[in-house]
Amino acid sequence: MTVLIPALLAGAVVGLALGGLGGGGSMLTVPALIYLLGFSPAAATTASLLIVSATSITGLLAHARAGRVRWRSGLLFAAAGLPVAALLGLLSAHLPGTLLTAAFALLAGFAAWRMLRPARCTTDGTPATTASPWRATAVGAALGGATGLLGVGGGFLGVPALVSVLAFPMAEAIGTSLLVITANSAAALVPRLGAAHGLDWAVIAPFTAAAILGAWDGKRLADKFSGGTLQRAFAVVLLAVAALMLVSALVH
Repeated sequence: MTVLIPALLAGAVVGLALGGLGGGGSMLTVPALIYLLGFSPAAATTASLLIVSATSITGLLAHARAGRVRWRSGLLFAAAGLPVAALLGLLSAHLPGTLLTAAFALLAGFAAWRMLRPARCTTDGTPATTASPWRATAVGAALGGATGLLGVGGGFLGVPALVSVLAFPMAEAIGTSLLVITANSAAALVPRLGAAHGLDWAVIAPFTAAAILGAWDGKRLADKFSGGTLQRAFAVVLLAVAALMLVSALVH
């Protein structure tokens, strides 16, 4: 009972982030599992993949019903990251927990900085970055690597990448990002399935249920507020989480 309420609250926040922003929920899932619910870093990354996979599918269905998912482009973008996600998913099980925590904190800090940094645009308002197959492949592989190694879906980088690299409108970038997250999370989860039996399902189950419900609310929230407002609010929270995790890793 003592962990049920924190699990439900954390799950709801994660679902809101994934459903409303098309990513970022896993950046809160891992620290919530470690610092609120007592998971080890290795167990937290595996549990995060389970939670994010289920929640992303829910958010994906919600955005797909609204016609905001580009299936072909999203699957091609994800394909570049699938082998990298699977490979680094195997590697992460052999890395020290402190190293994983520090790497996660640095990545979260970078993500927050990217969210707060104004996008560079041309005079007609379009993103300044030019799209290219090589750039799209590189970004897709990087997202897969982050998913496999740290248990994050990569949507915090996927949404800006889909907007700047592939010139997606923001609404479609959010929906398509959930497709990429789902594919990457599933690929990273496969080599970790052997460790899933040792996880605390009494925590993961309510966390996941709350996140799934939150994803539907997040989609409705995205309809009411501008993407920039939601993104800045999330970036501030993420920056605070990154600072706390980095201090924790350095102290230990």
